[in-house]
Amino acid sequence: MLSAEAMRYLSAAIAVIALYGVGMSMGNLFSTWLNAIARNPEANDRMRVVGILGMALTESIGLFALVVALLILLLK
Repeated sequence: MLSAEAMRYLSAAIAVIALYGVGMSMGNLFSTWLNAIARNPEANDRMRVVGILGMALTESIGLFALVVALLILLLK
């Protein structure tokens, strides 16, 4: 049987798993964005807004996961 402290660490580790998905999706989004701009440079202004919005929303998921993990660890 795991102690309460071990369960807190395990729960925080599970909450941080979302950061793996965030990192993978940020890399995919950025590489696709650069590929699209390289293929069609005139569309850079239109794609910039969508790309930055997508990156911000993806990063916010990572920040929420990090906050949840820190809350699990720091609140007793």
